[in-house]
Amino acid sequence: MKIELAPFERQYLKGLAHGIDPVVMIGNQGLSESVMREIAVNLDAHELIKIRVLGDDRDVRLAMYEQICDELGAAPVQHIGKLLVVWRPSDKQRIVLPKSKKALKAAP
Repeated sequence: MKIELAPFERQYLKGLAHGIDPVVMIGNQGLSESVMREIAVNLDAHELIKIRVLGDDRDVRLAMYEQICDELGAAPVQHIGKLLVVWRPSDKQRIVLPKSKKALKAAP
């Protein structure tokens, strides 16, 4: 079950994701079991990750994005071009989401 984010939370996570590089690549084989495992491991380690999808079919990328979020209980943050940004809190929570829009504006 995927996590739903408020718009200001999504905006905050997009800002954090701006400086990170993709940690998982989805190749021509698509979303195999090993790729899903790799995404889950990276979500546990980093919480916020970028995934690069090879292939030009936007609809296929969107379907993968939905599947990743649904199966791994993650939140879709951003889909821009061939990059997917996904967030899922881990046990050792590293990223604390702002409580309101006001808190977002006060953040450095």
